[in-house]
Amino acid sequence: MTNQPAPAATFDAVRAINLAQETLDIEAAALLGLKPHIGPDFVQAVRLMLAVQGRVVVMGMGKSGHIGRKIAATLSSTGTPAMFVHPAEASHGDLGMIKPVDVVLAISNSGESEELTAVLPMIKRLGAPLVAMTGHASSTLARHADCFLNSAVAKEACPLNLAPTASTTAQLALGDALAVALLDARGFKAEDFARSHPGGALGRKLLTLVSDVMRSSNDVPSVGLQAGFSELMREMSDKGLGATAVVDEAGRVQGIFTDGDLRRLIEKGVDLRSSTAQVLMHPKPSTISCDALAVDAVELMEQRRITSVLVLDAEGKLCGALNSNDLMRAKVI
Repeated sequence: MTNQPAPAATFDAVRAINLAQETLDIEAAALLGLKPHIGPDFVQAVRLMLAVQGRVVVMGMGKSGHIGRKIAATLSSTGTPAMFVHPAEASHGDLGMIKPVDVVLAISNSGESEELTAVLPMIKRLGAPLVAMTGHASSTLARHADCFLNSAVAKEACPLNLAPTASTTAQLALGDALAVALLDARGFKAEDFARSHPGGALGRKLLTLVSDVMRSSNDVPSVGLQAGFSELMREMSDKGLGATAVVDEAGRVQGIFTDGDLRRLIEKGVDLRSSTAQVLMHPKPSTISCDALAVDAVELMEQRRITSVLVLDAEGKLCGALNSNDLMRAKVI
């Protein structure tokens, strides 16, 4: 049977709120306290990681290890190849994952984590540059490092000053600072981020093409220039787009006829049944290339206040159509 602390007899809501607010104050102060330490060593760390031919290998024990995993993930998703290696596992074979072309980022608040300091001589022997992130400049980790990132905090947010709280927040923020500096130095763009996040909302927006979401083949409403009013209406009804393209014999778009055009012509008293598509159509409709990004179609629709757009192939011929509902289903908007 494990020894568990006895639950408090009563819960003091006011005290809980005060402690929560104090925690935020302490951690905010810890982050601001890092700013004076951002200098030449930080620049050297960025240069080492920017020039890395292998990967940034992040290491850390306990809570620092959890932070290290997040830092490695952030670096990888922002253009700097990185991985996490557990220091204890490194002593039992995983050290073979580290190569001389890598840069090691070792994280320890005390700088004396036994599992981490045990592998430092092997890392140095490999010749991989070592960046230390620690709160103690005189620690074993800091002394062995090629550059030292000071993550010192005045105190932990824990009322006992024991549980890593402010110190891990500082480590996390320093990792983000490295990632931001590196992505900027690499010229990393939103499109690059999207390629590593194809399943996310940004990936869908920046990687989805019009051809991926458009209606094609027999689902595209289209009539010839000499089509009568009945054929126009039948095509619009059958395809459910609320519009139909009007094309010439070569398949090039000459115009479009929409529900809105129908309402306006009825209001004007035009004799629809005796008119052809060429007479009734709206010439020079909005079109977009099938190779364009779907977000470009969204922007086109918003700018011109329309709900559908015709899609052209590389030869300028009609090959598809889409409307705002198609884009919503694809989660582009």
